[in-house]
Amino acid sequence: MQKRAYIFLLLCTTAFFGFSQIQRGQSNFEITGSVKERNTHTPISGVSVSTKEGGYTTTDARGEFRITVSVGDELIVESPDFETVRYIIRNDDDVDVLVVDYQEPKKESAKKRSTVATAGQHRQYLDSAKLYMKNDIEKSIDFITRSIEQLGRRGNKPELASSLSTLGEVYQHHKQYDLAIANYKDALEAQKSTRTTILLGNTYLLNKEFKNAEATFLSLINLKSIVPFQKVQLLEGLGDTYKSLGLIDKAVAYYNEGLVIAKKNQITPKITDLNSKIAEAYAKDDRTVEAEGFFINSLQLSKNQAPQRAIQENEKVADFYSKKNRYDEEIELRKESLSELKQLPRDQAQKGAVAGRPDTITAQRINYKIANAYIAQDKLDEAIPYLEKSIDEADNEDDLLVQKDATRKLSEVYRYKGDFTKALETYQKYVTVVDTLYVRKEQEISQAARFNREIASKQSRISGLEQERQLSQSKYDLALTSQELAQESNKRQRWIIYSLLFGMLLTALAAFFFYRSNKQQKLANNLLALKSLRSQMNPHFIFNALNSVNNYIAKSDERSANRYLSEFSTLMRAVLENSEEDFIPLSKELELIELYVKLEHSRFPDKFGYEIKVDQRIDIDAFQIPPMLLQPYIENAIWHGLRYKEEKGSLQIDLAQKDNDAITITITDDGIGRKKSDQLKTNNQKKQKSKGMGNIKKRIAILNDMYKNKVTVAICDLNDDASGTQVVLTLKKD
Repeated sequence: MQKRAYIFLLLCTTAFFGFSQIQRGQSNFEITGSVKERNTHTPISGVSVSTKEGGYTTTDARGEFRITVSVGDELIVESPDFETVRYIIRNDDDVDVLVVDYQEPKKESAKKRSTVATAGQHRQYLDSAKLYMKNDIEKSIDFITRSIEQLGRRGNKPELASSLSTLGEVYQHHKQYDLAIANYKDALEAQKSTRTTILLGNTYLLNKEFKNAEATFLSLINLKSIVPFQKVQLLEGLGDTYKSLGLIDKAVAYYNEGLVIAKKNQITPKITDLNSKIAEAYAKDDRTVEAEGFFINSLQLSKNQAPQRAIQENEKVADFYSKKNRYDEEIELRKESLSELKQLPRDQAQKGAVAGRPDTITAQRINYKIANAYIAQDKLDEAIPYLEKSIDEADNEDDLLVQKDATRKLSEVYRYKGDFTKALETYQKYVTVVDTLYVRKEQEISQAARFNREIASKQSRISGLEQERQLSQSKYDLALTSQELAQESNKRQRWIIYSLLFGMLLTALAAFFFYRSNKQQKLANNLLALKSLRSQMNPHFIFNALNSVNNYIAKSDERSANRYLSEFSTLMRAVLENSEEDFIPLSKELELIELYVKLEHSRFPDKFGYEIKVDQRIDIDAFQIPPMLLQPYIENAIWHGLRYKEEKGSLQIDLAQKDNDAITITITDDGIGRKKSDQLKTNNQKKQKSKGMGNIKKRIAILNDMYKNKVTVAICDLNDDASGTQVVLTLKKD
């Protein structure tokens, strides 16, 4: 149903109006506008706003738009929901479109309208684009642009891919290969297609991007669903690629594979093409016998096809004979081409372009080539009539290039014959043609530059269409979502408030139970960890002690072995008794340390002497210490510091009063030091030390967490040369 629409224009001040009259028709400018419902002023989004000069945009979620125009442009406002509005731009005033009786369409009806419009008009636009593809590139591109615009908000990927692929074909036909490649890629991104992929590969070939062509074709080589004709196209493309790369045997192999499929499926045109291309490949490799054999096949096959195809093949084989200096055979074929060309209707004779060839097949060009063949044989009198025919036909067809070459060649022939008068006269005609051709070339260059700018502008618009369409869709959906959210707002707010209160209550209860459970779990974990760490006695001491007993027994020193084993068992019994305690009295720990140091000294009496000093001011019974906390540090001092020292060293253990609530326990040795000791250790020793020290650090960390920093440990080198080590342990009262 058509609906009425009214446009109300708000005019600017008289001064601005006068200025716009001065600038009218001289430059482009940007105007802003809006599209709204007349009574409610509801903005209408997604409305297409365009000009006949190529400007295009859509209204945003607020119904507003901005577009570049010039005075005299026709502004076109289109939407499925009201009648199309057209307006001639007369100045730079804002344009407000107020629509009467507009009702926002339901999603379902909009989708149906979009589907119907797209299905019908999209295909019509593409058909029109293909109709104008060869003769009017601008019209062709305009139709493709409309086909993309017609997609609207549906975002139909297959139809978008079809439009972009057709646009690539237009650019490919007009030798705009970079633009063709870009659009083929965009089409493949929208939807994968075997046909488009083959077109992309062929365009890479035309653009001399042979490696890209190879990769594109090979991406389809293992495709199972490809139809026979496309399979032949694919193999032909690979053959063309490898022929261009100079890999003749590989090219011929792919051509032959395609020829087998073409014969099997009776694809007659491709049988001729592939025979011809195999011949060209052999000719390029200077394999004349093989080339001529396949050229004979292609000539015979072309006779059964359209006359234009037979002429094309005649000329291709004639070129081959020309390169091989077989001029009589060349002339015979070209005369045959002339005869067949004359029998064609004029419009078909003018469409003699051969795909992939740098020239076209015309009577003037064939006559010129026949003349060249006669000249190559010094048959100048036979060449002159053909040159004259070439010049006359080129003049009639306005073919200045052939006319120039034929006129120059005729002048040279007259000069060779000694007829200098005609040679000069013909040369003057040649100069005139060259001047005309030069002027025309300048015009063509200027037109080509303008054409390229226009093409780039149209391509930019097409590239932006999809982005604009997607953005418009996003804004449209956002506006609809906002309206739906507004309608549900009150109900959701009440539900959220009640849920929030209930959630806060549950959260508070959960936090309380979690805190209590976490605290209990942490305490249990700490106790379990302490118990585990306490039970891990450094294996160095146990194994070394047993080795010492074994050593005494080996020396038949039974008394020393018994004494050592008795003292060792006393130490182990004390360790096991204290293993369940977090802390023991400091006095007990000192007894254990004295016994341990005594055992170690009995093993290495020549390596170190030791002394344990206890400050008399210390109330030993007032302090508690984790069991076997000092033993690993003393063991490190003996085994990794003093044992490797060449002369006898000393071990000093001092207990001093730090303040009323803390004492310091200092373990000092004058051994080789930590740095040198690390260098002497094996990998196994480093691993064992790492575990032992890690055990102590974990015990101290857990105890400090449970008992508020009761124990601290600091380790440093004793001397500047890194020899000697001092461990200072600070112990606080409970």
